[in-house]
Amino acid sequence: MKATQMLRDLGQSLWLDNITRNLLRSGVLRRYVDELSVTGLTSNPTIFDHAIGNGKDYDDAIKSKLADGKSGEQLFFELALEDLTQAADLFRPVYDRTSGVDGWVSLEVSPLLAHDTKSTIAEAKELHARAQRPNLLIKIPGTREGLPAIEEAIFAGIPVNVTLLFSDDQYIAAADAFMRGVERRIAAGLKPNVGSVASIFVSRWDVAVAGKVPEALNNQLGIAVAKRAYKAYLGLLSSPRWMRAYNAGARPQRLLWASTGTKDPKTSDILYVKALAAPFTVNTMPEGTLHALAEHGVIEATMPADGGDCEEVLARFAGARIDVHALSAQLQDEGAKSFVNSWSDLMGVIGSKCDVLKRAS
Repeated sequence: MKATQMLRDLGQSLWLDNITRNLLRSGVLRRYVDELSVTGLTSNPTIFDHAIGNGKDYDDAIKSKLADGKSGEQLFFELALEDLTQAADLFRPVYDRTSGVDGWVSLEVSPLLAHDTKSTIAEAKELHARAQRPNLLIKIPGTREGLPAIEEAIFAGIPVNVTLLFSDDQYIAAADAFMRGVERRIAAGLKPNVGSVASIFVSRWDVAVAGKVPEALNNQLGIAVAKRAYKAYLGLLSSPRWMRAYNAGARPQRLLWASTGTKDPKTSDILYVKALAAPFTVNTMPEGTLHALAEHGVIEATMPADGGDCEEVLARFAGARIDVHALSAQLQDEGAKSFVNSWSDLMGVIGSKCDVLKRAS
């Protein structure tokens, strides 16, 4: 049995961290669903940047949109929605079979809005309405300014993928925003079963401390932080507040592991996937990691519900003068800036592609 199926059987969802027009047209994404237990996917500006800039798959669609006077962000979101609605339709049977627990795809609001609550809410509503797919999550960053937008989106019935979370306290703040939106729906007499995932970024922790800690601590921080977050997650799921909401018909917000591709070539290429095996969670992984897992992965154990050795490991990092709380804030801030840079690169690629196609016409 492939390790991908092992994860699915223990209750973890495998989502692909990629989307391209070629993946859809070639049938490769369908094959991942059929053969590698993939039940959803996520997207981001960098993924679309590479897909649009490194080939001709989007040229005809861009030409058509140029002829209609489209450009910049408007053109991009049309391209992205075309891809993601097709992917959403592919995963719709999973969504229906699991009653909306699984089978999701994700589209991100403009990262330029990460610190603009009002505009984030407006764009989230617009994108979800344009997609017209119940299994499309709108990605909203779990920044301070993003938290009110998450609450408002959930209250408006818009499924949300909370992104850019790095620690248990950031996760708890995002989960609280989700619950406020759900509780407001219950109070207003609205159906509270709005889908959501909360995405914890893992490997970036280890990249951030590489060369700053003893070699014995290499590639341990991200997993320790994830274990602490998983303990907090299970605690929230069993809390009276969340149980009251579930009793009213709400759907739990699932924890999602993001940034799970191994960055250190000296360690296992499935390091994070093996360590993050846990029921009722999602692991979204790049294609390389997915293939590695299918080819030589072995799932030996699941994450401990009580956090396991996470506090001992984190104490060792504290002894190495790593302030985890301060670093989590730094990583979130850097992540937001990185998303903006990726967005700017994407707009540049689209602009250049448009110029080339205009000259060739």
